[in-house]
Amino acid sequence: MSSENELIDFSSLLPPTNLKPVIQSWLIDDMPTFDVGGLVVGTSIKRAKLYMKSAGVFAGKPFFDAVFNEVGCEVTWNDDISIEGTFLDPKDSPAGSGKITLATVKGPANAILRGERTALNTLSRCSGVATASYLSSQKIKELHPSWTGAIAGTRKVTPGSFRIAEKYGLVVGGCNTHRLDLSQMTMLKDNHIWACGGNITKAVKLARSAAGFSQKVEVECQSVDEAIEAAAAGADVVMLDNFGPEGLKKDAKIVKDRYPNVIVEASGGITFETMGSYVCESVDIISRGDLTQGYACLDYSLKIQK
Repeated sequence: MSSENELIDFSSLLPPTNLKPVIQSWLIDDMPTFDVGGLVVGTSIKRAKLYMKSAGVFAGKPFFDAVFNEVGCEVTWNDDISIEGTFLDPKDSPAGSGKITLATVKGPANAILRGERTALNTLSRCSGVATASYLSSQKIKELHPSWTGAIAGTRKVTPGSFRIAEKYGLVVGGCNTHRLDLSQMTMLKDNHIWACGGNITKAVKLARSAAGFSQKVEVECQSVDEAIEAAAAGADVVMLDNFGPEGLKKDAKIVKDRYPNVIVEASGGITFETMGSYVCESVDIISRGDLTQGYACLDYSLKIQK
């Protein structure tokens, strides 16, 4: 997330042509056959209010819009409040209502209810990731204001198409996504190295022969010797995995002194509480799987108005 005075609208990261089939698959999954509830409520035009009921970073707006567009409804946002990347607290709501009104959804009653749960699930989870991302990026800035590195997620995301909502939440909150999928960056983990005989140099050179100049190659390393071998073989990124903070900072400096252009990533069991102890000039990235694997969802509700 940018500074409070310079929020970036990241919604254009999600091309509508790519998002539409994803949203359709979610809706089909939620409603594969009959909609008996929809029969009960009918098609009269109704309005529903979207309420935010727990504190956190608002994120997931493009997904909410896309869901209701797909079911034939119109969303009108409260533009003064519903700004992605903003930390909102319902305790500050007028008259102590304990909820913030973010938007109004208008459309046939059955259509509103067909989109309700899919839209809310996506919003609550995307906002949960964005909140964890925001709190982490803010804490690092407070602890180490001069550090030029970044906090990143990992590929420990929900399987399938929902990963895009979690990765989007990371960006909105202010952290790096890390690679989006297996195709975006080549990461040679310990299993890759072991499966090809334990030869890091051979593995890196083979990966580079296919990846070419346009794709980074990263190697997961269990020791500084492995990191030096990976860097010497041409790896763009070396991950120091499951190191203690003091040992990692010492070994990261050794790598950087010899290969200053290689990106050094710290990873493995790092948490919100411990991430600050891994920061040093020689570490460029600190990655945390719990940003997308252990986040708390935010509470939203959608209520049809009487």
